[in-house]
Amino acid sequence: MVFMESDSRNISEEEIEHISWLARIEITAEEKKRFTRQFNIILDYFRVIDQADTTLVKPSLYVYKVTNVFRDDNVEKSLSTEEALANALKTKGGYFQAPKIV
Repeated sequence: MVFMESDSRNISEEEIEHISWLARIEITAEEKKRFTRQFNIILDYFRVIDQADTTLVKPSLYVYKVTNVFRDDNVEKSLSTEEALANALKTKGGYFQAPKIV
């Protein structure tokens, strides 16, 4: 289901009902009308934003210039099994033991 096929496309009450069914949320008829109005108001705001002239704006992934800080990848001595398991509440066969989750 595509919500914005054209600039004049609005969301219908049937689409709101379908969204609530997908989300497994029961909504009343009054809520359906209210959500339809609210969604369409939000879409109207997006239509206004779509009209902004962005021809001189460079595409950007981030608002701030961010660079990753990498450390050197040096091989170091790791913990022994005994050191790694020293503070574990329960161990079994050289591994951490956790409660079963069903």
